[in-house]
Amino acid sequence: MPPGLQALPRPAPKRLAVRVSKPVRRHIRKGHPWVYDEAITSVKGADGAAPGDLAVVFDDDRSFLAIGLWDPNSPIRIRILHTGKPLTISRAFWQTRIEEALDRRDPLAEDPATTGWRVIHGEDDRLPGLVVDRYDTTLVVKLYTAAWIPHLADVVPELQAALSPERIVVRLARTVQRGETHGLADGDTIVGHAAGGPVEFLENGLRFEADVVQGQKTGHFLDQRDNRARVADLAQSTDVLDVFSCTGGFSVHAAAGGARSVHSIDMAPAAIDTALRNMARNGDNESVAACGHRTTVGDAFEVMADLAAAGEQYDIVVVDPPSFASKQADIGRAVRAYGHLTRLAVALIRPGGVLVQASCSNRIGADEFFTIIHDAARLTSRRLEEIERTGHAIDHPIGFEQGSYLKALFTQVN
Repeated sequence: MPPGLQALPRPAPKRLAVRVSKPVRRHIRKGHPWVYDEAITSVKGADGAAPGDLAVVFDDDRSFLAIGLWDPNSPIRIRILHTGKPLTISRAFWQTRIEEALDRRDPLAEDPATTGWRVIHGEDDRLPGLVVDRYDTTLVVKLYTAAWIPHLADVVPELQAALSPERIVVRLARTVQRGETHGLADGDTIVGHAAGGPVEFLENGLRFEADVVQGQKTGHFLDQRDNRARVADLAQSTDVLDVFSCTGGFSVHAAAGGARSVHSIDMAPAAIDTALRNMARNGDNESVAACGHRTTVGDAFEVMADLAAAGEQYDIVVVDPPSFASKQADIGRAVRAYGHLTRLAVALIRPGGVLVQASCSNRIGADEFFTIIHDAARLTSRRLEEIERTGHAIDHPIGFEQGSYLKALFTQVN
């Protein structure tokens, strides 16, 4: 066990006994990983129970239904680990779950051109609230519930045994940081020596950096890797606009694909600085070196409108915004924003050019999102012909309905 984990608490040996409403029992049987506090009808052993203690959910006939992680400080009171027959949650259990996740990712693990990928995708790998990303020899463990803290002493050694990382960094969601973390801080290196700066990894043969200590999420958005490769395939001799460019994933791939020019737009100066460094990291690539790279810091909606007013035109426009619908009340605003972005984007695309528009909100379904894009384009003088619809990459599996969030539409604009 790494020395830094020895001081962390361990789960209580006694399990809580929980009864839930009939509809929730049905959801659990179908594989839904969450039990909200209002769904609990009775609980025994909750007095003094701490995040990470194990809770057994019983069926209506008092038989075992499921076991999960208890978090008294979260509206998601139980995160389900296992359903069916009774099972002991031990080091062997974590080992099996990690091995199952790695088996799903065999093609990535065997690809030397890509050393950045998601090892564990939370709920969708049946480890709810836990994300593990790999950046070459660095692993980043992100906790979305404090219920994982008492189990790190078992989980981390299993990650070490499976992947032999040089270091492991822990990141804590804001909700976790606001509670008791037992001395664990966001960005702590819990295995190995601190990196002392961004770490480098490969994506489709291109070099990128990830700020694993202070960067967004775990330092890089790995879920768009396949879509970035598709843009590279389309980019030969094109002018490309990368909107919401973040750290330049699409920009670098477009340049490597032979784009004449790439224009990266993001409102965060730090993200643009990282995009510039990522482009420079690939300066030994002839296509990247030959590509003109322009950057703009600003609000995407305003910058796109200004570019259209100035008569700017591009062959490919990539629109990959952050989630516009983090809660149910945001859906209407998100729909309007996606449509507005489509209208702004098509005005900037030369006839025959390509629009790539994505959404990472699970509250907007794929079919609804694609309809929004087509409906918005019809309000302009442009017509869209679909090239491809894409979804999740192999390292971001979908394990339950709400686990589906990423969708992108590639269209030719005429």
